[in-house]
Amino acid sequence: MNDTNTLLLCDYPSAGVARVRINRPQARNALNAALRRQLADTFLALDRDKNVRCVLLCGSEGHFAAGADLKELAEMGPHEVWALEVPRYWRAIADCSKPVVAAVSGYALGGGCELALHADIIVAGRSACLGLPEVKVGVMPGGGATQRLMRALGKYHAMKLLLTGEAISAGEAFAMGLVSEVVDDDACEARALALAEIIASRPPVAVRLIKEAALAGGDAALATGLLLERRSFELLFDTDDQKEGMNAFIQRRAPAFSGQ
Repeated sequence: MNDTNTLLLCDYPSAGVARVRINRPQARNALNAALRRQLADTFLALDRDKNVRCVLLCGSEGHFAAGADLKELAEMGPHEVWALEVPRYWRAIADCSKPVVAAVSGYALGGGCELALHADIIVAGRSACLGLPEVKVGVMPGGGATQRLMRALGKYHAMKLLLTGEAISAGEAFAMGLVSEVVDDDACEARALALAEIIASRPPVAVRLIKEAALAGGDAALATGLLLERRSFELLFDTDDQKEGMNAFIQRRAPAFSGQ
């Protein structure tokens, strides 16, 4: 994965943090089938890696991802599009149990915006340009945006983006609640890495259950989500990290979380 000829690079900048970098700058990191497969394979591998506690997702050469590769799709029919198995690749990212922090600068359009929407935290550079322009070329989002945007932003913000296809700035995205923070471009990846490092320093079982309860509860009735939260909370009292964390607090020292 570290070969500079690949479409995706992966390294480990800090303990517990894996950095996944999209590496197709000649196409502004547009998502073709090969890149989608590499993303899915990489996320599946990182999800299994017990040494990884948080994933940092980045673009390259000033852009996150400019969308789907239309040159690959333009002449396809429905069966050919179905045979690409794109939903399977998206699922590998959506089902990742590790928190994902995205550093988004430059273009994050179409599939690139949908990729960012799979993250749990989005740090945007001031140059970030986010949008779902699929309607402008006769189609619609196919990587989850119609569902994730409605849940994240509510009907009126989501529909404006989906139906017009117009892009928005980082500041507008922050005002809508589409990104977590906006920082200068040259600080974007460093800030996202700092957040990933903080998350990686936390007890991993608690982090995993927080993500699980928050995402599963968001698609359930409030009573169901509250029950899931409570059962997860109770389960954590059977972990070594709970004992270590609380005793460290009482003893006024830094905790040493083992992941057990």
